Amino acid sequence: MRVLIVENEIYLAQSIASRLAEIGYSCEVAASIKDALKDEIFDIVLLSTNINGQDFHPVIDHYKESIIILLASYISDDTVSKPIKNGANDYILKPFIMEDLIRKIEHFTNHDLLKRENEMFKRYISFALKDIDLEIDTKINLPLLIKTNYQKIADSFAFRFYEKLKKPFKFYSLNEKKSLNLIKKERNKQLLYITDFQLLKKSERKEFLEIIKDKSAIISTTDTINSDIPIKSIEIKSNNKIFDRGDILTIEDYIKYIIINYQNSFPDITLAKKLGISRKSLWEKRKKYEIFKKK
Repeated sequence: MRVLIVENEIYLAQSIASRLAEIGYSCEVAASIKDALKDEIFDIVLLSTNINGQDFHPVIDHYKESIIILLASYISDDTVSKPIKNGANDYILKPFIMEDLIRKIEHFTNHDLLKRENEMFKRYISFALKDIDLEIDTKINLPLLIKTNYQKIADSFAFRFYEKLKKPFKFYSLNEKKSLNLIKKERNKQLLYITDFQLLKKSERKEFLEIIKDKSAIISTTDTINSDIPIKSIEIKSNNKIFDRGDILTIEDYIKYIIINYQNSFPDITLAKKLGISRKSLWEKRKKYEIFKKK
């Protein structure tokens, strides 16, 4: 990562640059505000608030997309409060221990990465689910089971439900090993979104429903036939079934979809017959797609 050190105390600037270089940062030093206003991109700007009486605010304006940490000789409105309001991220008071500065840099670097990743995922999810229009009532009590013939409908409901609540949630797929144990350990008030209920065996369903009865969870299933569920459920169907607007599955994806979603509903002989393949081919498909049928 690239670091710009704006500091006229040359010994301090070189000490910072040397220490950061040891742990993999690429550093440049500017001894004046004029030298700091480069037409370049820096991930981090370490900005002294005392450079021979020069106004350092142009540096904050110039590097708005960067992480800016103030190197302050003293704390005041002019050296800390106003700069942070104008876009600086934090400050460290001189003299400081170098490890404290490194901790601040790593903290804001990690925070910035998580923030950017979160924005990217939110944009992707919004794009992926944009064609599904649902009315969301956040007054619905949880746990809630959503029965649907198209997984994206349940995904859209859960993401928009929690988005309206403005609260984070955790995701689990019941197709993953140890998911039941992990869900069991979650606090009752922790918001959850759990998919693939249709993949559970009868004995596992009983255990899961006992675990989930007091949890704040939205659960989805593509099995719309089962009705003996002792928690509140709603059914939302797509008229296009497994094909949604803009989605056309390949033959291989279609076979994989059918095996995953219906192998616990039909015996292998029936499933193979419906797919128009032999039981041996069905076994080979499972091996190819690494689909493990629960016994």
